[in-house]
Amino acid sequence: MPLSMASGRPGVAPTRPALVLCAAPSARLAGVVVSVFDLLSIGIGPSSSHTVGPMRAAGRFVGSLSASGDLQRVDRVKAQLFGSLGATGHGHGSENAVLLGLEGERPETVDTDRGPERADRIRTDGRILLDGRRPIAFDADRDLVLHRRRTLPFHPNGMTFSAWAAGTEPELVAERTYYSIGGGFVLDDDGSGQPAVTEDATPVPYPFRTAADLLAICAEQQLRISDVALANECARRPEAEVRSGLLAIWQVMADCVQHGCHTSGVLPGGLKVRRRSNELYDRLSRHRTPEQSQVDPLAAMDWVTLWALAVNEENAAGGRVVTAPTNGAAGIIPAVLHYAVRFVPGTDDDAIVRFLLTAGAIGAIYQQTGSISGAQVGCQGEVGTACSMAAGALAELLGGTVDQVENAAEIGMEHHLGLTCDPVGGLVQIPCIERNAVASVKAITAARLALHGDGRHTVSLDKVIKTMMQTGADMKIKYKETARGGLAVNIVEC
Repeated sequence: MPLSMASGRPGVAPTRPALVLCAAPSARLAGVVVSVFDLLSIGIGPSSSHTVGPMRAAGRFVGSLSASGDLQRVDRVKAQLFGSLGATGHGHGSENAVLLGLEGERPETVDTDRGPERADRIRTDGRILLDGRRPIAFDADRDLVLHRRRTLPFHPNGMTFSAWAAGTEPELVAERTYYSIGGGFVLDDDGSGQPAVTEDATPVPYPFRTAADLLAICAEQQLRISDVALANECARRPEAEVRSGLLAIWQVMADCVQHGCHTSGVLPGGLKVRRRSNELYDRLSRHRTPEQSQVDPLAAMDWVTLWALAVNEENAAGGRVVTAPTNGAAGIIPAVLHYAVRFVPGTDDDAIVRFLLTAGAIGAIYQQTGSISGAQVGCQGEVGTACSMAAGALAELLGGTVDQVENAAEIGMEHHLGLTCDPVGGLVQIPCIERNAVASVKAITAARLALHGDGRHTVSLDKVIKTMMQTGADMKIKYKETARGGLAVNIVEC
C-alpha cells in the first residue's frame, strides 16, 4: 500500500487554482530572519543541533580557509565540542558529523549510507581531506575533543575549530567559534557575546516577529497565515519555485516514512532498540488500508503513530530526514501531514504547500522570539514547537480561521510546557521516538479542539512562548540534553 494518495502525491501540480500573492503591497517592506526553507530543511539524523549543526559549522570553517587562501598552508586542524555537544555528542553522531563536515560534506547531500564508513576510515588511516582538497594528518583522539563538563558562555552547543600551518613553531592560521542553536541553525561567534541569526535582507511585504504581528497582518489584509507566508517566500524566489521546493520537502518526508515502514532490525547504539514501524505497518496493512480504518474511530491514530515512529526510527539510524523544525521532533509534522493526506478529503498539492507554509510561519515566531533548542529549553522547545506548528497548520487546512489557527498552535505548546530533554545514553531514541508519536496525536487533538471554539482564548501564542522560555531558564541543566538527568540516569545503557 503506497504512502501517498493520488491527490496528495508530491511533485504534481496543484489541482485547484492557488492565490498568487507575489505582487503584494510594498508599504510595509522589510527584512525577516527566517524562511520556511530554513525551518524545514533536508538533512540527516539523528540530531539537527548535534549532527546537522556541527557538520555545517565544520564545513563553514574549512570553507573560510579556502576562501582566505589559507587551506593549502594548513597541516593540522582541531575541533572542540562543549556543553551538550560534548556531553552527548557521541550518541548524537556529532563526531562523525564534524569529520564529514571538515571534508566539505553538507547535510543536504551527504551519502547517509557511506557516512559512518568514511568517518571510520578517517580514524583508522589518520588522514582527512580538508574541504575535499587538502589531505593532512588527523589524530581523532587528539584533534577531536568532547568536553563533557565545559560550556561556552553564549549557548550550550558551542564548538571551536582551530587550524595551524607547519613551521619551526606551528602558526595558528585561524580559530573560529560557532554555536548550534537548534534546527540546524549555526551562529558565528562575532565577539559581541550575543551573536544572532543573520537577518535576510530581502524585503518582504509582510514582516512579522510575533504572533500578534502576524494576526494583525492577517486581519488588516484579510489573508490566511499561509497567504502571508507565501507572499513573503515569493519575495525571495518565484512562486513556482516555492511550491516545487515545498513539494520536494514533502517528498523527502514521504520517502522517509516509506523507508522506515519497510526497514526492520535494531537501531545503532548500546540500547539495542528494536525498530517497530515495519511490524506495525505490516499489522495495520493486513487488516485494512488507512481509508478503511475509518470504521474504527481511533484507527486513524494507529496510522499517525506509525508514520511518526517510522520517521524517528530513520532519524535515529542516521537516515535522510527533514528537520521540522529539529531532528528530535522530525516525525510530528510528517505524521500530521500524512494524516491530512489520508483522512481529510481534498488534501491536494496546494493544501500540502499551504500546510507547510503555515507550519513554517508558526515556527518562525518560535525561532525569533523563543528557542527550538533542547539544550537551551528542554524538549518543550523541540517536540512542543513541532506540535504547535503541526496543530496550527492542520487547523488552517481544516478550514479554521486565523484566530483558531493561533489557538491550535498555542494549545500544542501549552501542554508540552516543562517537558525535559533526557535522552537515554545520549541517543535520540528513548524517549524521543515514542514522544513524537504521542505529540503527533496531540497536534491533531489541539487542532480539532481549537476548531470547536471561536478562536477566543485566554492564553495567547506569544504568552505561551514567553512561558516556555521562562520555564526553560528555570529548568536544571541536567534536564536539557545532557543525558545526566531524568530517564537518562534511571535506564542503564547496555
